Amino acid sequence: MDVFIIGGFLGSGKTTLLLRLAKVYTERGKKTALVVNESGEVGVDGATIKAEGYNAVELPEGCICCTLSGTLQNALRNIKRDIDPDVIIIEPTGLALPHKVSDLVHRAMIDEDSCSIIGIADVERFDSLLEKKEEFYRMQMSGSDFILINKIDIAKPGQIEHITQWFSANFPAKKVYPVSARTGENMDSLYSLISV
Repeated sequence: MDVFIIGGFLGSGKTTLLLRLAKVYTERGKKTALVVNESGEVGVDGATIKAEGYNAVELPEGCICCTLSGTLQNALRNIKRDIDPDVIIIEPTGLALPHKVSDLVHRAMIDEDSCSIIGIADVERFDSLLEKKEEFYRMQMSGSDFILINKIDIAKPGQIEHITQWFSANFPAKKVYPVSARTGENMDSLYSLISV
């Protein structure tokens, strides 16, 4: 069983990526389970996912890397017991630290073959986010196995290069791939990394 954690700030495209990955895995005959963490009272993402025809476990009102850590571990054990999926895709809230979620996955003892963190950078709001929350953003991206620069379909000239250079300077060991989760542009680079 492979586990993927999609990390990124609010509005970076995590749900769009989750839906695209779920569709690709399902089309290829892989049993896929989705875990979505909402920080508010209304689970908009969970409703979106269910409207697309997927079964999702929603963990609302709190963050799965801190206040809901036990809830996440129980949910993962139940998914393993009840569904026994080939793939679990976890979308934490945009305020979570994905490496802490990864620690919880390992502690839940769900016998994962691999647990990868996909970090997402938002082309539209990258500079604004660095200006306001750079320290947090660095922590959030630090545990990523690789980074996706998302929304390249709406990027202005030079934005992709600028963001790529920032990651190269700050996280030189991490591979960076520009994609559009919405349009599917360059998503093959991600699929080759995660054996879809």
